[in-house]
Amino acid sequence: MLPKLQTLEDIIRQVAKEEILTRFNRVGYEIKDDGSLLTEADLSADKRICDALAELYPEIAFLSEEMEVFEQEELLNNSEKLWCLDPLDGTSNFAAGIPLFATSLALFINGEVQIGITYDPIRDEMFSAIKGQGAWLNAKSLVCHSSEFALNKTIAIVDFKRLQPELVQRLLNNAPYKSQRNLGSCVLEWAWMAANRGHLYLHGGMKLWDLAAGSLILSEAGGYSCTLEGEEVFRAAMKPRSVLISPDKNLFEAWKLFLMEKKN
Repeated sequence: MLPKLQTLEDIIRQVAKEEILTRFNRVGYEIKDDGSLLTEADLSADKRICDALAELYPEIAFLSEEMEVFEQEELLNNSEKLWCLDPLDGTSNFAAGIPLFATSLALFINGEVQIGITYDPIRDEMFSAIKGQGAWLNAKSLVCHSSEFALNKTIAIVDFKRLQPELVQRLLNNAPYKSQRNLGSCVLEWAWMAANRGHLYLHGGMKLWDLAAGSLILSEAGGYSCTLEGEEVFRAAMKPRSVLISPDKNLFEAWKLFLMEKKN
């Protein structure tokens, strides 16, 4: 039996409000070895969520972004059931005072995502999904739909800095969309696509905790995604994965065709 979604949502919401929101615009940061930022909020939220899950579900192992890579690899290789947590995605935004960040949690069973949760504490928006049962935003059904936009009239969310330089140049010189944005939080970008906020999405390389919960939320909402190689995005592995998304089937096919044709 799966853990109760409401219980998990309550943990995430409480911790995010008490450990993250209370520190917004009040704490500094440090630089991790990979060049990303780390704040006191990341560490405090990570510990609180880990402790709460361990108390309620001691049989489920726990993987977090804040662990060492060798620990993460070992957990992925040896755990039938595994939590995957990003306590604060969008840390650079958080440290800069930009209100675009979120907490994200996924449950893997036998290498597949069964539960996905992404919580935006600024807007009090709880995105969640259970495999085979649907997706929700604040307990209301989340359903992707056709936008009726032509590709050249769309708004795209694109993270240029993680794309190959030649693809960046093609997009800059010959963009198929009307305008481009970037939120700076992968987990929010997945959630916003599932909520029909924007039309297209592209990212050059997400880590496991960036895509685990969001890939399930989008899928259960009826959205479309793949890698730049045309593969399914989610794999229970540490290697980063490229991501292209649209909540609209026709736009997804047109977006994929543009990127694949230019790639080949």
